[in-house]
Amino acid sequence: MPLAYPTILLAVYCLLALLAALVGGLLPMLFRLTHTRLQLAISFVGGLMIGLALLGMFPHAEHHLSSTTKAAGWFLAGFVVMFVLQRFLPFHHHDVPDGAPAEPCGHTHSLAERSARNLNWIGVALGLSFHSVFDGLAMAAAVVSDAHYQRTALGLGAALAVILHKPFGAMAISTLMAVSPASRRTKWLVNFAFALVTPLGALLFFVGAGSFAQAHPGWLGAALAMCAGTFLCIACMGLLPELQFHAHDRVKLTVALLAGIAVAAGIAFYGHEDLEHSHGATSVSSSTAQRQPDSVPQLAATVSPGILPG
Repeated sequence: MPLAYPTILLAVYCLLALLAALVGGLLPMLFRLTHTRLQLAISFVGGLMIGLALLGMFPHAEHHLSSTTKAAGWFLAGFVVMFVLQRFLPFHHHDVPDGAPAEPCGHTHSLAERSARNLNWIGVALGLSFHSVFDGLAMAAAVVSDAHYQRTALGLGAALAVILHKPFGAMAISTLMAVSPASRRTKWLVNFAFALVTPLGALLFFVGAGSFAQAHPGWLGAALAMCAGTFLCIACMGLLPELQFHAHDRVKLTVALLAGIAVAAGIAFYGHEDLEHSHGATSVSSSTAQRQPDSVPQLAATVSPGILPG
């Protein structure tokens, strides 16, 4: 198969992933967030982050570190670092945008508002961006592998996994930014920057980042475990308290939380299946992938953190 074909195919996949992220990030900005809608979105994001941390990131961190104890240590480090940042750095919170209709609920939300001040969209954006880089790496490796074996299944599967979950990651960031003092211009810039990360990851594959991840799995495992810890801390300190302090919407918020966990579980399951199907192939540096694509399948399995959202 000519080299131009997988290159064009990968470019199409990257473009679709970029558009999917842009659409997901725009949804919270285009639709008016009432108090109830905002709390439902936050609860969904909380469930999504918990599921991603425990079902997606941590298992892959354990795999790369080859040690549950080491993975747990880095996981705890990430949790503690985010806890300290949220406790001692100033955060501000706005319930819903100015002009949004108020919804009578019969009581104040001071406790929930105090807990919501700890929402850290920057931490979520950094964590999801890290995973988006490896989404791009994995997608590129899979496409190059398909080019050698005259197939499209592996690359198409990896691309679909990335494209279909990309809106959820972007929506998570935009939802958390909705309760921050960030300007509308900042929200648009962050959304666009996040959408570019996966294509950047695919580009990095061709300049050697894939071979680094393959040669240093411990660094990748530690980073994944720390991201998992920060995600769980943000969800527990800033998101889940909404369920505790909003008794008037308890059922709705619980369903939203479970929906987020279900989406994360589906993403994690698909990522594990893709990883298993890629095992057993020969490994090679991504710097020689264009000349020797026969060894790329193992690299696709190595750099992929489970095709996580971002």
